Amino acid sequence: MLRYITARRLLPLAALAFAGCTSTGEILSVTDPDIINPTDVQSAAGANAVRLGALARLNVATSGGESLFLLGGLFADEWLNGDSFIARQEIDQRVVTSENNFLRDANYALHRARVGAIQAVDLLKQFAPTAPGWQPAEMYFVQAYTEVLLAEHLCSGIVFSDVVHGEDNYGSPMSTTDALNRALAHADSGLRLVTGTTADDNRVKYALQVTKGRILLDLGQYAAAAAAVTGVPTNFQYVMRHSQATNDNQFWAFNNNARRYTLGNGDGGGINFAAAADPRLPSCVGGDAACRAIGVTSATRDDLGRPITVQMLWTTRDASVAIVSGVEARLIEAEAQLQGNNASGALATLNALRAPTGAGSGGVAGLQPLTDAGSAAARVDQLFRERALWLFGTGHRTGDLRRLIRQYGRPATVFPTGTWQAGLGVKSGNYGTDVTLPIPQAEQNNPNVAGKSACLDRNA
Repeated sequence: MLRYITARRLLPLAALAFAGCTSTGEILSVTDPDIINPTDVQSAAGANAVRLGALARLNVATSGGESLFLLGGLFADEWLNGDSFIARQEIDQRVVTSENNFLRDANYALHRARVGAIQAVDLLKQFAPTAPGWQPAEMYFVQAYTEVLLAEHLCSGIVFSDVVHGEDNYGSPMSTTDALNRALAHADSGLRLVTGTTADDNRVKYALQVTKGRILLDLGQYAAAAAAVTGVPTNFQYVMRHSQATNDNQFWAFNNNARRYTLGNGDGGGINFAAAADPRLPSCVGGDAACRAIGVTSATRDDLGRPITVQMLWTTRDASVAIVSGVEARLIEAEAQLQGNNASGALATLNALRAPTGAGSGGVAGLQPLTDAGSAAARVDQLFRERALWLFGTGHRTGDLRRLIRQYGRPATVFPTGTWQAGLGVKSGNYGTDVTLPIPQAEQNNPNVAGKSACLDRNA
């Protein structure tokens, strides 16, 4: 109907345009504004437009879309499903099929950002060779960041394809380790290009440093990870911005507004995010005074099954989200200290973050100092709880649970287990055994994957 109405409105304009044509064939020679041909970006301005486009796509692939930030938290223990969509339920329950449309869209958004960044690097090199080094370096950051996010969530067998001279260049399934090494190479490529000291130079350099540290942590190279983040200020943030004119903050959209997600609360043995009463993750219950103050008046989730718990980190549709931070750098250093048998140093680093003020502080008031957990295993638990609360919602939790299995020898029960959505009659069953997300079925269009499972294995 909308297309019909639009067409009716355009008919008079079309008639006028036709009357002005000098030949009947001229009306067929139109420019499609939705298609950008390679020739359209072969200039310095065009190269910069592709660069900005890659950053806009990164926004959609992180806090500006239903990305692995949300879906990964649903797969782990940060969120619970609060609606009736089967595809979200299977992610929450950890019985994920490759046909899952939400996973497909999140995967697609990350690859769009990644490929856009690859194209921007080539165009900047060719048409804007005098552009400041931080601009192509930021495009390497986009590549490294999206690649590590995919490696932390998807099974071994990730596929990285590209477009070369307008033609599809299909990749082949790659192991998790190879994917991480690919991301590491891109982080190093970006760091080599940052030679200035401007605010933009430092912003991109610090983002690359923390991303490199994250990759090395995933590879089990703890000392190298700590070295990678040396010099990153604790108050550094690489921010995704939102607005009604561009795209909403999706934590607000899916939790506060649509009530399709609700905060996890120890379900299946996970962390009690909702009940923790931790100032790093303020929350409220739908309809109470605190929730009403931020516009959440409904008392139940979208499925009407039980009360909704709402995060209060991002309380408006235009709230910005830090996807990389100096706090993460300090957490990397603390883990390296713990791995280096320096438990007192690790505790001091964690407590410096919890201090209300100071250069090493995370800037959150109301946190009390930690005490030594007393054993090696308990110290690991303490560290990963600190990571969960400091880095909530930013795509780290699934990767951390996988690392606990892969690097610390923990059982797969670090993921939620037992009865899924316990006590809620409209949903039933048990948590599944998935510890990774599958490669989406859409990858079967790749001739290097067609006819076989893209996953090399589903291990952590």
